[in-house]
Amino acid sequence: MLVNIVKGLVAASLCPVRSCLLQSTRNTFVLKRRFPPNLYKKNQTPGKLCGRHYVYDMVDDTTITKKPNLEVVLTAFVEGVGSKGDVVSLKPNIAYNKLLLPGLAVYKTPESVAKYATVKDEKDKEVHSSAYVQATVNKLESLILAVVMNKDHPWKIEPWHIKATLRKAGYYVPEHAITLPETPNIGPDLLKQNREFYCTITINNLEKARVRCRIHHWSTEPSDRLPYVFEHWKQNSEPLFGDNGTPVPTQS
Repeated sequence: MLVNIVKGLVAASLCPVRSCLLQSTRNTFVLKRRFPPNLYKKNQTPGKLCGRHYVYDMVDDTTITKKPNLEVVLTAFVEGVGSKGDVVSLKPNIAYNKLLLPGLAVYKTPESVAKYATVKDEKDKEVHSSAYVQATVNKLESLILAVVMNKDHPWKIEPWHIKATLRKAGYYVPEHAITLPETPNIGPDLLKQNREFYCTITINNLEKARVRCRIHHWSTEPSDRLPYVFEHWKQNSEPLFGDNGTPVPTQS
């Protein structure tokens, strides 16, 4: 008898505890009767429903239905989205979390469109030529371009050299948008090997991005090539020009 009582207490203590805090979800299911009941006349007693009348077919399930985009009005410039006063259409979760909650946008209404419309004077003072230009500037400034120059023949770095190097990296930049340092960069000069200089790229005639470039000498003759350096862009590099544009001597 005592053994049975102990077993009962142990079993009761090992039962899983169910939480009472169950959060409800907002779901809507649109159903349709597979066998609709017969209609009845006015003042007539409705007939009883049979079991087949309780068979339903699913018409719509809102939990899996794709929600339409939400239109909002930007109250400030948002990188990659738009400028102040622009009406943008985004996915609901992005619009809520990234724009509405931080206060960077409001719901689209005639009043909000008129309130946050960018006036002409503010457009003249706009410092961004497009919504995606800052992301482009950040991407360019994170690059380290390896400008490969001939080791056996004289050369002078010109904008088309940088253009070709950017094209190999997956960026198309016209020559007129590339600005090199005022001091001519002439070679071959092994003292300039892996030394770094900056070139300026102008985007939409407004924004400027400073791109890091490193000189690498290359020879068509395999026996004259310099030793291969693994992941050379991760190594420290000495500047080729100072802040005033004058060449920096090599440190011994």
